[in-house]
Formats: sequence, structure tokens, C-alpha cells
Amino acid sequence: MDHTPQIEAERNSREFHEDSSRRRTGRHRKRWLLAGIAALVVAAVVTWGVIERQSNVARLTTVARQQATPKVALVSPKPGPTTRGLTLPGDVNPWYQADIYAQVSGYVKAWYKDYGATVHKGELLATISTPDLDQQLLQARAQLQVAKEKYALAVVTANRWKKLAGTDAVSQQTVDVNVASAKAEQAAVQAAEDNVERYKAQEQFKQIVAPFDGVVTARHTDIGNYVVATGGNAERRGKVEALFSVAEVDKLRIFVSVPQDYSQYIKPGVTATMTLSQFPGQTFEARLLTTARAFNMTSRTVLVELEVDNPKLEIWPGAYGEVHFNLPTPPNIVIIPEQSLLFRSHGLQVALVKDGKIHLQDVTVGLNFGTTVQVTQGLTLSDRLIANPSEGLLDGQPVQVVDAPPQNSNLGNTAVGEDDQASHKKSGSTPPESH
Repeated sequence: MDHTPQIEAERNSREFHEDSSRRRTGRHRKRWLLAGIAALVVAAVVTWGVIERQSNVARLTTVARQQATPKVALVSPKPGPTTRGLTLPGDVNPWYQADIYAQVSGYVKAWYKDYGATVHKGELLATISTPDLDQQLLQARAQLQVAKEKYALAVVTANRWKKLAGTDAVSQQTVDVNVASAKAEQAAVQAAEDNVERYKAQEQFKQIVAPFDGVVTARHTDIGNYVVATGGNAERRGKVEALFSVAEVDKLRIFVSVPQDYSQYIKPGVTATMTLSQFPGQTFEARLLTTARAFNMTSRTVLVELEVDNPKLEIWPGAYGEVHFNLPTPPNIVIIPEQSLLFRSHGLQVALVKDGKIHLQDVTVGLNFGTTVQVTQGLTLSDRLIANPSEGLLDGQPVQVVDAPPQNSNLGNTAVGEDDQASHKKSGSTPPESH
């Protein structure tokens, strides 16, 4: 029996099963490979997500820390100028001024100098008619003559009694009485002579003369006015008024009230100039004479006196002028922006930055120039301070330094004006808070 077909069929069946088995095995491998690849992809995605999240968290943490750290711009103190200007109002006064009153009673006979007249010492201003005084002088001279006659008679009588002294005809007491009477009459003569001289001296006041070279700045009388020896016109109802006022104006006194803050700078060597509105573009040199060395309790100012030469007599007394002082500045004073100040309950401070942290420094301020202030104590030129600090900054707080914005850099470089006005005062207003 031939078994070849059976064997061939079994072989084919076996090969079919083996081929099927190989195909199943291959499909299983592909599934596992795909599953592994998918798992790797999932793991990679998960890992990348975790890493990205951690990176985002770190980045957000860094940003949060940066945003929590205040950003500040710094400025440096600027050196103060060696000199600085100060302008104050000044009152122009004559070098000398005299109000001339009547010293005798009578009527104004004539006046010879009017307002604005230039006069010299001893020059006649007016004459006064004094009939009563003239009569009193005549009477005094007559009384003097009577006193002289009485004295002459007393002398003759005394001499006669002296010759009889030592005899039995008269007593020594009678002689002594007559000698004493002669001496009394001599004293009466002297009194009468003094009375005459007194009236003669009063007669000289009939002429009103200028006490010094100057200008007549006022005339308060006229011909026929009755004046009294008490000092003025009788019809002024008790008010004493000068007949004339004379002022020496070739040199002038300028009085200026200097605020207390500036008083320490007013000392010998200080220079000043004066300007007047009626002389635009023209300046007059002024020299310091003296100060009152005491403050006015109401205005807290000290009176300063200066002198100005006026050879052309072009400046008139009573004028209003502006006096420009050139004052020295202490070398240790620095200038900072006003907005750099912190106004705290215990005083003024600035916020310095050292090693990335804030250091609050107490300072003493001087003059306020508007956008800048003087610091007299507490700062040096090497310090770095926050241009516009927030009121919430704390000592030791970390900060982030950034470039100063234009407005801060400008404030930091603001120069002190050459001509500060009298209204400058110490800083006392709260600066705006930065955000």
C-alpha cells in the first residue's frame, strides 16, 4: 500500500500549522512592540509634562519673588554751591534825616526853601517873627541895667562902711551886712546877664537853618502860620509837626529783614547789590554795615543795615528796592531731591541702599529750594539713596535697583538756583508716594 499521499498531506498540515504558529507569534510580537512604544510615548509625555510643570513653577516662583521685591531708582547727593543768592525787599532811607521844629513862638515871616531844594549846612530855610520874644529881651536888658545900678550903689555903700570899721561909730555887724548886700547885688547882676543871654539865644531860633548838607524832603508850614515853642504849628490841634524835614542823600542806608534761616550767613565780607524798578538793568553796590543781632518776635527776622553810595542823588529815600545777597554755603551741605525724603513720626529720613538692602538714615534738612532741599547732616557725596521711596519701605528690606526714570534722574541733577526768594522755608510738606 502506497502511503506517500498521506505522508505528503501530514507534511503539508504540519507546515501549515507551523506557518500559522509563526504568523501568530509575529503578530504577538508586533502587539507587544506597539504596546511598548505606546508606553514609552506615554512615559515621555508624562515626564515632559512633569518637567515642564516644575519649570513653570520655578519660573513663576522667580517672577513672584521679583515682583515682591520693590524696584527702586537711585540718585546720589549733589555738592552744594560754594555761594548762593538770596533776594529780599529793602527799604531805602537817607543817611541822616532831621525833622526841624520851631523853638520859639511867633509867626512865620518867610520861608526860602521848598520841597526838593538842595541845601547846605547853616543855610536859611525860614524866619519867624517873634514880637513877644523881642519884648522879653528888651525887658531883660532893662532889668540888667537896673541890677547893675543897684550893684554899683551897694559897692559904694559897702566901701564907706568898711572905712568906718574899727571905730566906735559903727558896729562890725553893720559893716558885714553892707558888704554882703554888695555881693548879693553882684549876683543879681549875673542873673540878669544870664537872663539876657537866654533871650538872645532864643532870638537865634527865629532863623530856621539846615543842620547839614542835604535835600528838603518836606515843608509843613507857610507864611503867616503861628508856631509855638513846643515844636510845631499852633493850629495843628496839639499835634506836634515839624516845619521842615532835611535828609542827607549822597549816601543811603538800606534796611532789610533777613529770615532766621539765613541769619548765620550775614557776616562781614558778605556782598550785596540793589536793584530798583525805576532803573531797569542797573545795579547798585551795597556794603554791610551792621545787624540788630536780635530777631523780631513777630516775623522771626533780623534787621540788617547796608549802605549805598548815591553821588548823583538819583536814588530817593523811601524807595522800595530788591537786595541781592551773595551768601557763602558750608562745604558739608549736600543737595538731594525733595521727593527722596521720608516723613516719619520721629523725623525726616532717606532710604539708602547698601548691599541690595534698605538702610533708613536720619537727616537734618536746611533750605528748601522747591524740587531740591539742603541736607546739613546725615549724608555724604558717596551715598546712594532711593530717588522716590515709598512710605512702606522698611529698614533691611531687599530691593531691586533699576535705572532711574527721566523724572528721577532730572530731580537728582537739579541745580540750586542762583537767586532764591525770601519765601524759601524748611521742608514741611509730604512728598508724593511712589508705587
